[in-house]
Amino acid sequence: MSPRPAERGRTVSARPGDGGHSRPAVAQGGHRTPAGASPGAAGSEPRWLTDDEQRVWRLFLAVNRLLWARLEQELQRDAGMPHAYYEVLVHLSEAPGRRLRMSQLAERSLSSPSRLSHAVNRLERLGWVVREALPADRRCQIAVLTDAGFAALAAAAPGHVEGVRTHLFDALTPEQVRQLGDICQAIVQRINAVPCRQCAPPTRPRTGTVPDS
Repeated sequence: MSPRPAERGRTVSARPGDGGHSRPAVAQGGHRTPAGASPGAAGSEPRWLTDDEQRVWRLFLAVNRLLWARLEQELQRDAGMPHAYYEVLVHLSEAPGRRLRMSQLAERSLSSPSRLSHAVNRLERLGWVVREALPADRRCQIAVLTDAGFAALAAAAPGHVEGVRTHLFDALTPEQVRQLGDICQAIVQRINAVPCRQCAPPTRPRTGTVPDS
């Protein structure tokens, strides 16, 4: 979950580019889909991004990566923990009794069970989280936030919140904040409503053959 921190003091500009989403120049006329390539829906032309869509997409990627890297860098510097651990502590602190089933914690943190287990293992070694078995089902584990873990979260939260405000919300008007919330909600609902596409493995030509051109 943790991206590589951006270089300190480095200025990165978001420039519109192809990124594999715009219509290729070779496809401007008479272009056939290469052998083995997946065409668009029902064999139609892929829905290439318009210039405006490509610009927004590239800016979205830049905001996502730069903001996350900056917050990660600051959290590591100030609190000595990655954002993945901070997020686990936050979710546990907000739960009744400061405890959650591991499955619930994975769902709330949008993390895979294996990644969450790795994070909780580390937090256990720090003494910030303990795992308990559910009495009714010993196979079910519960993550519990300790007093030391809550204290670590309380110490890290002010600096992290200041970073979020400085790098995100201070750049926006109240109306833009509302619009950003609506946009994010629409994207989340769309992702949850549309099943993930099943990607078939690429078709490779047999040895000694040449694909159609």
